[in-house]
Amino acid sequence: MRRTPLYDEHVAAGARMVEFAGWQMPVQYKSIVAEHHAVRGAAGLFDVSHMGEVELSGPGAEAACARLFTNDVRTLAVGSAQYSLIANPCGGLIDDIIVYRIGADRFWVCVNASNAAADLAWIREHEDGSCRIDDHSDATGLIAIQGPQAASILATLAPAAASLPRFAVARLQVAGVEALVARTGYTGEDGFELFVDADATGNVWRVLLDSGRDRGLIACGLGARDTLRLEAALPLYGHELGPETSPFEARVGWAVKLNRPDMVGYEALSAAAAGAVRRRLVGFFVEGGIAREGAPVFAGGSAQIGEAVRQVGNVTSGSHSPTLGRAVAMAIIERDAGEGPFEIEVRGKRRSAVVTNLPFYVKRA
Repeated sequence: MRRTPLYDEHVAAGARMVEFAGWQMPVQYKSIVAEHHAVRGAAGLFDVSHMGEVELSGPGAEAACARLFTNDVRTLAVGSAQYSLIANPCGGLIDDIIVYRIGADRFWVCVNASNAAADLAWIREHEDGSCRIDDHSDATGLIAIQGPQAASILATLAPAAASLPRFAVARLQVAGVEALVARTGYTGEDGFELFVDADATGNVWRVLLDSGRDRGLIACGLGARDTLRLEAALPLYGHELGPETSPFEARVGWAVKLNRPDMVGYEALSAAAAGAVRRRLVGFFVEGGIAREGAPVFAGGSAQIGEAVRQVGNVTSGSHSPTLGRAVAMAIIERDAGEGPFEIEVRGKRRSAVVTNLPFYVKRA
């Protein structure tokens, strides 16, 4: 398994390390729930250095990104970012990504850890040679500071960070280190992600923790990151997203701009946008247990009175919501499954599941 530049920091802090996407990563330090509440109430610091970073540059970079990614990078001003997707020719998803425009002809792309090698290979295979492609993954550390206190904490080290708009990016000095700082995140809270040289990642991590300790900043692991993103209904590749899933089934169709007929997957995505999808992503409150990934979803009757039911889908992500104090789940179900009643199988027993609006949690104003 691979190790991030912060591996020694995690071990020294007593983190519980687990395998994730081929990396040794901290799942928690002392308590997932405590780390979750820290992000909702103050701030949390995450090591996300396992993510991949690819740069496309040169006169053909904008056209390449417009063809390879579903959102329209041509609308991006220098210093801004957008959520986007990599679609296959059939309209399924290879990955979801963040694209940052860091120059007129320079685009920085952050890809998921589990897909980093495959994404890079796919980009190189489908790019027509009009731009330069550089893989910066091994040379880059990535730290996320998230929560309502994130801006004030980071501003003590980089005052200009506090004035960055949402989904803006800038090169700033943080703890004496040049960082690419973006006001982005994966928790449903305000926050920032800092791309820094791998060798400098440990110093930036320590300085941030020291600077934010009085404001409640603590180190957080993958466990809290997952419960936070689930409450915010943020999709995770391999769960809500995958090669057989249309973005219009997974509630991310807004990141598809059908204004470039040469975009990979254009025809299939156009058909999906017009209604040619069989499934939809829904949110559930689950009674009597936690529904995990893969749990079958049933509709059409009631187990309590012996009425016949049929399976209409499966849970994609589920957990206990620390903020709401109840079990929640996202599931992809048949488009025509109706509005219930629904049940989800939890440990061999069908439990009542009530459809609710997504996201489960919306950050305070």
